[in-house]
Amino acid sequence: MFPSVVFALTGLAAWGNGVGAAAQSVITDDTAFYGQSPPVYPSPKGSGTGDWAESYSKAQDFVAELTLEEKVSLTGGVTPNSLCSGIIPAIERMNFTGICLSDAGNGLRSTDFVSAWASGISVGASWNRDLAKKRGVGMAGEFKAKGVHVALGPVVGPLGRVAVSGRNWEGISNDPYLCGALASDTVQGVQSGGVQTSVKHFIGNEQETNRNPEGNVTAVSSNIDDKTMHEMYLWPFQDAVKAGTANIMCSYNRINNSYGCSNSKTQNGLLKTELGFQGFVVTDWYAQHAGVATALAGLDMVMPSKDDFWGSKLVDAVSNGSVPESRLDDMATRIIASWYKLGQDQGFPNTGVGMPADLATPHQRVIGSSAKNKDTLLQGAVEGHVLLKNEKNALPLKSPKLISLFGYSAKSFDAFTPGSGGWNLGSQPLAAADVADNSHSQIAANGTLVSGGGSGANMPAYVSSPASALSQRAYEDGTNMWWDFHSGNPQVDQSSDACIVVGNAYASEGWDRVGLHDDFTDALITNVASQCSNTIVVFHNAGVRLVDQFIDHPNVTALIFAHLPGQDSGRALTSILYGDANPSGKLPYSVPRNESDYGPLQNQTFPDGIYAQFPQSDFDEGVYIDYRAFDAKNITPRYEFGFGLSYTTFEYSDLSVSPVDGADKSAFPSKPVVEGGHEDLWDSLVKVSATVTNTGPVAGAEVAQLYVGIPDAPVRQLRGFAKPVLQPGEAKTVEFELTRRDLSTWDVTAQNWRLQEGEYAVSVGASSRDLPLKGSLTI
Repeated sequence: MFPSVVFALTGLAAWGNGVGAAAQSVITDDTAFYGQSPPVYPSPKGSGTGDWAESYSKAQDFVAELTLEEKVSLTGGVTPNSLCSGIIPAIERMNFTGICLSDAGNGLRSTDFVSAWASGISVGASWNRDLAKKRGVGMAGEFKAKGVHVALGPVVGPLGRVAVSGRNWEGISNDPYLCGALASDTVQGVQSGGVQTSVKHFIGNEQETNRNPEGNVTAVSSNIDDKTMHEMYLWPFQDAVKAGTANIMCSYNRINNSYGCSNSKTQNGLLKTELGFQGFVVTDWYAQHAGVATALAGLDMVMPSKDDFWGSKLVDAVSNGSVPESRLDDMATRIIASWYKLGQDQGFPNTGVGMPADLATPHQRVIGSSAKNKDTLLQGAVEGHVLLKNEKNALPLKSPKLISLFGYSAKSFDAFTPGSGGWNLGSQPLAAADVADNSHSQIAANGTLVSGGGSGANMPAYVSSPASALSQRAYEDGTNMWWDFHSGNPQVDQSSDACIVVGNAYASEGWDRVGLHDDFTDALITNVASQCSNTIVVFHNAGVRLVDQFIDHPNVTALIFAHLPGQDSGRALTSILYGDANPSGKLPYSVPRNESDYGPLQNQTFPDGIYAQFPQSDFDEGVYIDYRAFDAKNITPRYEFGFGLSYTTFEYSDLSVSPVDGADKSAFPSKPVVEGGHEDLWDSLVKVSATVTNTGPVAGAEVAQLYVGIPDAPVRQLRGFAKPVLQPGEAKTVEFELTRRDLSTWDVTAQNWRLQEGEYAVSVGASSRDLPLKGSLTI
């Protein structure tokens, strides 16, 4: 229990009913929504629990030496003289050199001599925890070399509730367990390199449309009931907090009609009290809409500028008692403690030293990239590919004499120089016409995707496109090639051993996708397939892409979702096409047959009716998104969550489900709150194991997945995964531990995680719908 957070929640799930019934005209006054996000005050002081103790002690001594104005200076950005996304100014007399915060979770943006790492969606498709951590270590090295203290990522919100959401690609998966596990590994990897992570966007940031207020229309409100909040959207943030993230970024949207960075329930209640978060909360850029209210609601730092609501105004607010100085002290302490905890007070490069304000003018050359990251960059690209169809022994390719290559995403984009169109926003691959009129195209027709668009984009050191990598392989093997990157109905040489069609599905921050498939690419595929009996389709997809328009064509023999592989895109794809690498990726989301399978969650919410000025997105589906929804509605997807093919085969056997001796199975956790929540939420209650055997002809990695059916919950939910590498004929035992949290549901009355008595179904297999091993456990 959390005594300071107890409040009535009984009306929250149906919060809008009274408003809708009583109002007959457009609501124009925000007071109609007051109270729908419960107030939680005061903002808890950081306690320095666990391994934060030493950094908190140092920070408290540091802050005690500061003037009021100096404390305030730590809480708000100033105009940078670099391309740091945000800057906290130095306090020279205290030997504090300032803080540079920069995008993003997929690699450093807006500079030179760095790398384009595989995006979050590719991390999700890898299902590889070790690789996620190595990626984090590699990215941290680049951020640190450039003098960047805070990496603005990873992304765990959006979780992926809305199919067309423009930023789903920055996130990891729309399953909270998979998302949280890989985010945790990313946090640990990045912070092991002395760089703070900023896990974002907290919380319910599930669409781009109306994410910010504009004119007389507020930002969209994500209306989320307490149970859904805990079991879905808070879950991956909880994992990140447990992993020790130094920073959380609050979101643009409203949550139950209170802005994310002004929301005392989410910041003071969920984050700082319930999860025991010890770091600091920073706004998304320009997401602050009040001054005193945001300080009291738990916000600690505003970006990019202090001047609108804080700065001198915060000095006045503290001086006149509107904001207690103890709250300001806590803000400053959290910020400085994070700086100390990551060792940024010793030996850190000069702030923003590798982030020059203008790359086109003379500047100090700071090399961030490192040859030691080459294998991780390539492996991240490879394992983010998911093989979804492979018939007639289409793949791997077997010494082809002639390959015909088609599609706009096979080539590199035409220009990549500082200041060229979209150079630091991931929009280089967009067609010139789309850039000129700011239209929202479903595809990027000017070249391959290494990332999506917006602040989550990254900066490739080079681009290995499919065309360039296949050309190199053709040179090595003596293969001939034809290609056409523009025509929607190219001529095909009938001597072709294989025809490869490479398309994409583009998405960007700032707008939501206008569809889940496009007619041009679908027609291109069917046109090629009508002339070629071995048509292999590849998508670089920034989110789900529907395929039923062509997938059953008899000449479409293979399908690969390459996702967003980063700078080694072509090299990774070619290694898979030729069998140098065995595909091991699995879908971190489901692929339905039709848009209608999503129901109302296909598209974003718009201002409408009485809510024309206050758009309302009601999460009344609860936890039932993606595979949970398809299972509940008996909808068969084209490709289910967790699905992915290999060039070998695997067999599952020997399921074992064993309770942990002496484990406390009382209804509620009772130990103190540490980082991540009650300490005993992480106690292991049950151990599960199974044997995975490679029954095929080549070595390969298999993602073994554990699903649990909790009483009065979805029929199955992911609760474990492992990825052993197996030689032909080799068998390995995979082991999973089920914690108290894994087996609990959120009790809205008790305001705690409840471990129910009853029988729990346990299943292990290759995907959410291929689960040959079935057992049970009893609590």
